[in-house]
Amino acid sequence: MADAPTRAQEIRAAMSAIFAAITVFIGWTGWLFILWILAMVIDWRLGVRYAKLNGEYSSDIAKRGRNKKIGSFHAALVAGGLDMTIQLTAHLGMGFDLPWKGAILLPVVLMWYLLSEAGSIIENCAKLGAPVPDWLRKGIKEAQNKIDDHQSGHPPDTGWEIEHSATEDD
Repeated sequence: MADAPTRAQEIRAAMSAIFAAITVFIGWTGWLFILWILAMVIDWRLGVRYAKLNGEYSSDIAKRGRNKKIGSFHAALVAGGLDMTIQLTAHLGMGFDLPWKGAILLPVVLMWYLLSEAGSIIENCAKLGAPVPDWLRKGIKEAQNKIDDHQSGHPPDTGWEIEHSATEDD
């Protein structure tokens, strides 16, 4: 006869079920969004802590920082709205099919912002005296640059061919 699960195993199983249910509802993009919001809060708190410890706290600077985070949140909303518009337009049969399923703009925007917040968190940790490995700083910056490169005219090779039919207007 098998042993009964321990209390710790029951808790792990319950947590796994909860996270799986949430993932079904929000998907991996939702988790990315949650991580980004969490990173924004951590970055803001570390920045305020550093400023207060060094007597540099200013409500004007804090407002500018908060406004930048609010602006990035709205940019992510725009990316999500554009994803929905593209999906809806394709779904309604407006003359094109998408070679992918689901959102594409929002996850890329969220990744870029998450990397930006991660870089800022690392900077604030270093300012507060925590040792931060150079490879971590470089890795975050490289990842963000790769996203920039792919989104600024240097897309990765997906194997998708876009057909162009010549018309008299060309």
